[in-house]
Amino acid sequence: MTTTADISTSNRNGLAGYYALRALVSTLWVVLAFTIGKAHPPLGIALIIAYPAWDSLANYIDAKGNGGLRANPTQMLNVIVSAIVTLAVAVAATRDFHAVIAIIGIWAGLAGILQLTTAVRRWRSSGAQWPMILSGGQSALAGAIFVKKATDATASLSVADVAPYAAFGAFYFAISAAILFLKRSDHAAFRSR
Repeated sequence: MTTTADISTSNRNGLAGYYALRALVSTLWVVLAFTIGKAHPPLGIALIIAYPAWDSLANYIDAKGNGGLRANPTQMLNVIVSAIVTLAVAVAATRDFHAVIAIIGIWAGLAGILQLTTAVRRWRSSGAQWPMILSGGQSALAGAIFVKKATDATASLSVADVAPYAAFGAFYFAISAAILFLKRSDHAAFRSR
């Protein structure tokens, strides 16, 4: 018989792996953005297009592993919005990088609100959501900063301008993953007594 505690533990274990994957991919993206993306603008454009595409896929993976898209409406919306933003960034990147940063800013704000809402909903069932709440709030704030940067026509913008934002996201995902992995270790140690 599966108990509520078993479901909650299974959910935490799945989220721990998911958060670790998000931290790893974001860290890799940041390294690539600061190195080859900054040095080779066409690769920087590919990276900036890949960023919301990965977010869309990652939200789909998370929702699918936690009851499906219908059970996770904020993630379903995030999947759709991030996919649309991927296309918008691809189109804007052929014309003006300031427009790309503005689109990323609007997306970061909306995605942050959706992430924050998801974390609040998971607060009791999953644990380790305070970093996700902070990340969502910070994402919304970063979105406003990106939009402001985009309005400065004299600013020289590149994929490296988005990298610190992604680095903070990686940091918050890593903290949540570590907390959930530690809870799993503590739970396993307690059960073996």
